[in-house]
Amino acid sequence: MKILLLVFKDVITGIYDWRGAEIFKVLDFFKGDQQLVASEFEIYFPDSGNKWNWERKVGIGVSAAVLGAIVVSIGFYICSRQKKKKNLHAVSSSVQSKETSYSSSIEDTEKGCTYFGVHFFTYSELEEATNFFDPARELGDGGFGTVYFGKLHDGRVVAVKRMYENSYRRVEQFVNEVEILTGLHHQNLVSLYGCTSRHSRELLLVYEYIPNGTVADHLHGQRAKPGTLAWHTRMNIAIETASALVYLHASEIIHRDVKTNNILLDNHFSVKVADFGLSRLLPTHATHVSTAPQGTPGYVDPEYNEYYQLTDKSDVYSFGVVLIELISSMPAVDISRRRHEINLSNMAIKKIQSGALHEIVDTTLGFETDFKVRKMISAVAELAFQCLQSSKDVRPSMAEVLDRLEDIRSDGSHRSKHEVLDISEDDAALLKNVPPPPSPDSHLVTISNSTPPNDSQ
Repeated sequence: MKILLLVFKDVITGIYDWRGAEIFKVLDFFKGDQQLVASEFEIYFPDSGNKWNWERKVGIGVSAAVLGAIVVSIGFYICSRQKKKKNLHAVSSSVQSKETSYSSSIEDTEKGCTYFGVHFFTYSELEEATNFFDPARELGDGGFGTVYFGKLHDGRVVAVKRMYENSYRRVEQFVNEVEILTGLHHQNLVSLYGCTSRHSRELLLVYEYIPNGTVADHLHGQRAKPGTLAWHTRMNIAIETASALVYLHASEIIHRDVKTNNILLDNHFSVKVADFGLSRLLPTHATHVSTAPQGTPGYVDPEYNEYYQLTDKSDVYSFGVVLIELISSMPAVDISRRRHEINLSNMAIKKIQSGALHEIVDTTLGFETDFKVRKMISAVAELAFQCLQSSKDVRPSMAEVLDRLEDIRSDGSHRSKHEVLDISEDDAALLKNVPPPPSPDSHLVTISNSTPPNDSQ
């Protein structure tokens, strides 16, 4: 049996059960600070065939774990109280100390504070910033909680993610996102301002507010208007997103949920990649085996979906879908399309192979009237095709993808160390009857009728 104990401000905010293998681990992600500690206990009892004996052992084990956790929490609390008493002698005599009860420390943190680069807001401060989580201030409602518009005392405009269903997984995602974003600094990654927790019911994350919606909004959502996103703007979005992913992979982080809904845009249409709740910290050359694939339908790497093996190439596949969305303005999944075209990735692969790329290109981009745009879109489609290969081994890395995108933007052509298709000689039969583009591993990947695209997403 697994128990996750979250200790916040010396108070146990939740205990969560989960069965698993034998292990004991403390997730001390503040490396020495005791303000927020997630302790994970897992106890395994072999089946002795004696039901009463097994239940008794489980009861004793769970009781011991909980008791130990409470003792640790009380120890943190006592140490914290002693430290506060020593600090009282250093403050102005005009400030009178007040006793703070154990229950009140659960209700809220006493004041905003910063530890190891992570700022902890008071719950009341975030209530005030969001007008007590006014439904009129909702920016979005997703699988991980509701996001609210807010304004802090210092004038900063923020987006506050309020996570409910405080289960083991929610706590894990909360800790994961804080840990990852605290150590990352890139112009195309959303900034985390801080977090807080109240009781064992709510977890809150505070981000910089990005005012111009998501890429999905502008391509096929509420903000979609013909001509709003010109091709040069879409190229910039692709390059800035790729740059953020290259930075993540260099930091040994896999995003695991790359999609147009997680690519935010500011008023200048600059990119901010968001939502790191599913991200993984592991070396990019390593393979992580998941208990079940996680991600968004239409973007999930088919190899990861089938074999549960997660690598940085899973992000590459998802980014390939994003590239096709930028070309077509179509959603990654649309059940109103024909069955074999519900997944945009499947549709794109078939259209590119059959020389019918023009059938999925957004007609407002100038594909039929502007030769340079047509050439660039075709080169990006070729690159997307490589990213969407079923086997991760023949997909390019994100660093290679970024280099190719920058080359395409620089002169409207795609020149890599591999020989590629020269589409300029036959505009009428774009990409027609041409074998798939070479992989970065120097051999061709041919998708024939005997090996159709993976539909298991």
